[in-house]
Amino acid sequence: MVSDKTISIKRCKLTNKKKKRTLTSSSSPSPSLPTLPFDLIPEILCRLPVKFLLQFRCICKSWKSLISDYKFAKKHLTLSTTHTLHCISYRDNAHVLLNSYSLDYVLTYITQTQFPSPPDSYLFVGSCNGILCLVREGTDLVHLQLWNPSIRKFKELPPISTPQTFVSLYGFGYDPIIDNYKVVVVYSDLNRKMELKVHTLGTDSWKSVSEFPFAFVSAQRPGQYVSGTINWLVSTGIKWFIASFDLGNECYQEVLLPDDPCKVDEYKLSLSILRACLCMISGENVWGMKEYGNKESWTKLFTISYLRVPRASSYSYIMAECVLENEQVLLTYNEDERFGHISYNYKNDTSKFIELENFPEICVESLISPCF
Repeated sequence: MVSDKTISIKRCKLTNKKKKRTLTSSSSPSPSLPTLPFDLIPEILCRLPVKFLLQFRCICKSWKSLISDYKFAKKHLTLSTTHTLHCISYRDNAHVLLNSYSLDYVLTYITQTQFPSPPDSYLFVGSCNGILCLVREGTDLVHLQLWNPSIRKFKELPPISTPQTFVSLYGFGYDPIIDNYKVVVVYSDLNRKMELKVHTLGTDSWKSVSEFPFAFVSAQRPGQYVSGTINWLVSTGIKWFIASFDLGNECYQEVLLPDDPCKVDEYKLSLSILRACLCMISGENVWGMKEYGNKESWTKLFTISYLRVPRASSYSYIMAECVLENEQVLLTYNEDERFGHISYNYKNDTSKFIELENFPEICVESLISPCF
């Protein structure tokens, strides 16, 4: 006959065995989760919108280091397809705001950002690789700022002293030779000679290049950047042409306009950029230069039929300002001394009235910082 003591000892041994099995089971390693190859992670991240990448910097140190790297930012730029239209607005003389619109099939308002600078009057100089260049003209000084609104990075450039002079032209673009950005200002000196100055990002001064060789009486002041050059539409009073400045070689070139058979009001001429090609808007016709600098490569891209129909005749003034992405053209009209804008789709001949303050600038989304 088994005693109670013997039964108690057996039960104790069984309980200890169960505990050991439980401990062994709980301490055994769990099956490893599938992981991506390390080289594949940058390939995925560089295709994402900037707003997600800014959040992903907080995931781990390696991701923060990767997303903050300049080489990664350049690769992301080559794959970036998001273009945004920005407009400057003012509120109660106390705030400068940047209104941003998504360039989808129709212009859609997306956000508003306060400008990180004093509430003065600003104008767009241009944009390049996600960086906006803006200018504030004072009595004796000209102040220029660079701003990437996607990453909220801002840089103030050294001011230019311009006593008793007149600033005529501005430009901003990328110098592929030195892999850096440059701002260009053309102004007349006391002897009425046109002088061109260049500021290279990361330096603390402006460099005088040489006398500006083109004499003109009127011009489209902000230059258009394309193929490493800044381009201004200028007039001698007799003819219109494009004055071009090469940022890498710091030399000049005259680029001829297309031979448009239609007689166009000179005030309805403007330059624009479409898919990295220089565009010429000549009244209702839009031309594209397939090979930069080659006059023979000008090709008529399309006609803005909106300017032909009776609905446009009620305006005292209407013209095409710039070519947008996704088959759109930005039109400006004047009706009863009131300016407005129209987004016109030249593919399906549709239009939409939009409310924009001041003249806009198109900017690609990027991680490129102006703080070199």
